[in-house]
Amino acid sequence: MAYTTVPKSTDYFKPEIYTGNGSSKTISTLNFQSDFTWIKNRATTDMHSLFDAVRGATKRISTNIISAQATETQDLTAFNTNGFTVGTSGAVNTNNVNYASWNWKANGAGSSNTDGTINTIKTSANTTSGFSISTYTGTGANATVGHGLGVAPKFIIIKKYSSVANWRLYHASLGATKNLVFATDGIQTTPTMWNNTAPTSTTFSLGSYNEVNDSGANHVAYCFADVQGFSKAGSYIGNGSATSPTFIYLGFKPSFVLIKNVSQEDAWFLHDSKRDGFNDDNEYLRPNLTDGDSSGINRIRLLSNGFSVPTTDKSHNVSGNNYVYMAFAEEPLVSTNGVPATAR
Repeated sequence: MAYTTVPKSTDYFKPEIYTGNGSSKTISTLNFQSDFTWIKNRATTDMHSLFDAVRGATKRISTNIISAQATETQDLTAFNTNGFTVGTSGAVNTNNVNYASWNWKANGAGSSNTDGTINTIKTSANTTSGFSISTYTGTGANATVGHGLGVAPKFIIIKKYSSVANWRLYHASLGATKNLVFATDGIQTTPTMWNNTAPTSTTFSLGSYNEVNDSGANHVAYCFADVQGFSKAGSYIGNGSATSPTFIYLGFKPSFVLIKNVSQEDAWFLHDSKRDGFNDDNEYLRPNLTDGDSSGINRIRLLSNGFSVPTTDKSHNVSGNNYVYMAFAEEPLVSTNGVPATAR
C-alpha cells in the first residue's frame, strides 16, 4: 500500500506559472514561503534564474551559464509568506510574457550548521520534505558539510557562486566517484569531487576539487532526500519502445520530473504538470539552454503513480541507455482519506 508522510505536496513544493506585467508583480498562490525559486521565461530565449532565501533575494545564479552570482535588483525582489515578488527584469517579468517557476519550501534564511568539518554560513533545512539549502566557504582540503536533513540526500546540486564555476551534481545512483554538470556532458569520474564518500544522515563529503571546495570561495548546495510519496531520485534503463515504453514507478503523481541520459551526451530535460500540455503533449525546458517551451517529440507521460517515456529519442528512452531523474509529487498515489490519484 502506497503511503506518504507529506499528505499535501503543495505545502512544500509547487510549480507555478504566471504572466508578466512589466512592473512589480507578486505571485501569492503558494501555500508557503518559497525558499528556493527557479524561474524561466517560457516564450523566448532568456536565462534560467535561480534564487534562494539563504543567499537572499536579488541574488541570481543560472543553470545555463557558469558565471558567478549576480545582484539583480529587478529580478526576484522578495520572498513572501505565500510566494515571491519579481521586479521589472525581462528574465522574470516582461509584460504579457509567460513564465514558469518551480518553488521549494526549506526553513527560511537558516542558521549555521556545525555537523561537518566546515561550519556552514547558513543551512535552511526542512526534514519533512527532505530539502535543504546550505552555503559554505571552501577550504581546498577534504571536508564534510552539514545538510540538516537527518537522512542521507540522494541528489545534491552545488554551485560555487563567488566566482566562475560549473555546476556539479551528485546522484546516488551513480556513486560517490561520479558527477554530472548542467550541460550535455555525460558522467564524469572525479574522485576528488565527493572524496569518494557517499553522504550520511548528517553531512555530505567534499574532496579538494575547486568547483565544490575552492579555498576561500563561497558555494551553495541544494540537497534532496527521498521522501516516500513526495520525492524520489532514481534511475532507469531505456527500452527503446515508443508503443510499450519504459515505466518508472514513483509511488506518487509527479508534478516535476528532471531527466538526464548519462550513457551519452545530451541535455537535461525538465517537465512539469503546470505548463501548457497534457498526455501526450507535455512540454519541456532544458536547464543548460535559454530556449523557451518545446514539445515536438512526445517524450513523457505523467501518470498517477509515476511516469513513462513513450519515445525512442536518446533524451528519454534509448534501449540500454541509463537515465537518472529527480521527481516531486503533485499528490500521493493514495491520499490520507484513501482517495487514489488520477492521471492527467
